[in-house]
Amino acid sequence: MGATLTISENLSKRLERLAKTTKQSKSSLASQAIEDFLTVQEWHIHAIKEGIEAADRGDVVSHKEAVAELKKWGRRAS
Repeated sequence: MGATLTISENLSKRLERLAKTTKQSKSSLASQAIEDFLTVQEWHIHAIKEGIEAADRGDVVSHKEAVAELKKWGRRAS
């Protein structure tokens, strides 16, 4: 199924440059960009829903516990 997409002139020019540089079609690049965007947005929505469900179950930690855990992460990275 095909679709029509209207984009700004600036975005069109950027897409054209990238298509030339990568030797890919504008359509292919645009399709990949939309796929990547949707994947990230779907993941984000799923993660938010999981967080809400965990909070509803009471599966949370205090701010103090979270800060303590983050400080441990910082020490590991050093």
